[in-house]
Amino acid sequence: MPDLDSLDGADYRALADVRYHIRRFLQVSERIARDAGVEPQQHQLLLAVRGLPPDSGSTIGEVAERLQLRHNSTDELIRRAEERGLVRTRRGTDDRRQVIVRLTRSGEQALRELSQAHVDELRREAPGLIAGLQRLIANRPE
Repeated sequence: MPDLDSLDGADYRALADVRYHIRRFLQVSERIARDAGVEPQQHQLLLAVRGLPPDSGSTIGEVAERLQLRHNSTDELIRRAEERGLVRTRRGTDDRRQVIVRLTRSGEQALRELSQAHVDELRREAPGLIAGLQRLIANRPE
């Protein structure tokens, strides 16, 4: 934990700027998802499943970790997304207790459209976020 006396006004301004840009991005992200007819958490689910490493099993546990949700909350989110046709689940072949999550074609299409809009927004928001992060890093005491 850093020494509290080592923080100065520049650190607080940089932290505030970083948080501001993250919040702006998250608000726009939620609006983009809703405008596309997808709940923001379902968008995050699609991205988490698609973004897992290729050698990953895409289990509910792995997805829960990526989303920073409890297993049962993730299970419910996946169930709702499956009802909407965005994902499908199947039992693991090696361990039948595991549930593997995959995107459907509909889920892939929705994610592709959402991701392009998010990349565009990140490109707009990135300079402010990067500047805040760089100020924090540059002002770090040795």
